Amino acid sequence: MNHGPALAWLAPRLSLLATAGAVGGLVGALAVVAFAVLAGPMTASTQTFAVGTLAFGFGVLGWSGSMLAGRSIEGLQRRLDVDTAWTERDSRRAMARIAGFGAGVMAGVVVVTPLLP
Repeated sequence: MNHGPALAWLAPRLSLLATAGAVGGLVGALAVVAFAVLAGPMTASTQTFAVGTLAFGFGVLGWSGSMLAGRSIEGLQRRLDVDTAWTERDSRRAMARIAGFGAGVMAGVVVVTPLLP
């Protein structure tokens, strides 16, 4: 079975999520360690995970909003002759990055928390 076209379509999307997730994982791990010194490991873990969850939820909600209203907004911009350079595709990519970052923060917290004293 030839997976060429499917893989060519999927690879850039996975790359976008993976890079944002890797950055989020690093930020989440460092944040837990830094906040553990100030507030204790469990508080740091809980708070950092909550921030990651907030970013993930915002990204997923924003992505779906871009999907639902994106073409309407682009059409409105054309009709009003307003060029803001906003596109549905760019909005979806931005929201996917935010969601990937939030998921990475959550994963970073889960990995680092058991290692804290």
